[in-house]
Amino acid sequence: MKIGVCGTGRMGSSIAQRLMSVGHEVGVWNRNSAKTKPLIDAGAKLFSSSAALVEGCEVVVVMLLNDTATEAVYRGPNGILTSKLAGKLVIDMSTVRPDTMKSNGSSVLQQGAAFVECPVGGSTGPAKEGKLFGLAGGTKADVTRAMLVLEQLCRRIEHLGALGSGATMKLAVNLPLLVYWQALGEALAICKPLNLPADRLIDILSDTAGTPTAMKGRGAAIAKVLGGAPMGETAFGLSAAKKDLATAVQFGASIHAELPVTASALACFEEAEAAGLGDADATAVSVRWTQRPAAAARS
Repeated sequence: MKIGVCGTGRMGSSIAQRLMSVGHEVGVWNRNSAKTKPLIDAGAKLFSSSAALVEGCEVVVVMLLNDTATEAVYRGPNGILTSKLAGKLVIDMSTVRPDTMKSNGSSVLQQGAAFVECPVGGSTGPAKEGKLFGLAGGTKADVTRAMLVLEQLCRRIEHLGALGSGATMKLAVNLPLLVYWQALGEALAICKPLNLPADRLIDILSDTAGTPTAMKGRGAAIAKVLGGAPMGETAFGLSAAKKDLATAVQFGASIHAELPVTASALACFEEAEAAGLGDADATAVSVRWTQRPAAAARS
């Protein structure tokens, strides 16, 4: 099958690699074309615009950073909505506001294409292995059509309802984990007087009821950084995590849901980003908190 991947950041590139590994003919486009080079070198076909990508492929998987990017890629010059969409299938896996997903999806549907939203749980490793958790929204017929592709990308797929439902659930899924990375930093901060080796401290904290599954994959890396090693590969960037928290807070406000803990965590992620950690893994917020000057010293 000819499948286009629109947006080749960390997750988009990982999804493209997965699709190529299972035998699809993959086309790619990114606003910064330099980010497509590793995929082109691996055999993907480069397209000149998102519109050209749609017209040259049967299915297009969209994986963009935020609402601003989706607005530009869907509605800008040579954008998705300027293409000949009739008969195509668009699967949008971006993490954006539910109203943005509804608006883009409705515009695609009006032009005779099928549209499914399917933001995903999981980072670059699971994406390359086809082990993401898909949170789908759209009509039953469109989701059924998309399953052939989604089942090669996801270990589990939940069809949650109409457009916007997948985006809503994705914000809910990300929120506790991102808040946890800040809470872990605070837990590590109060453990400083114990003077325990970092690996032992992380091992103890990991073997408790309050620890998320993500610690199985990230705990050892966090311990190494706490012990003085440089930060390793970024699985989920801190700036992207901050964006997801901000989106959750904005969406919560729009439906009159108060998210005070999320808002506090967002402020901590913003502070870490301002300190130059935007490209680091989101877990860098935990490490940074242990290295932050005490409140009394800052006042």
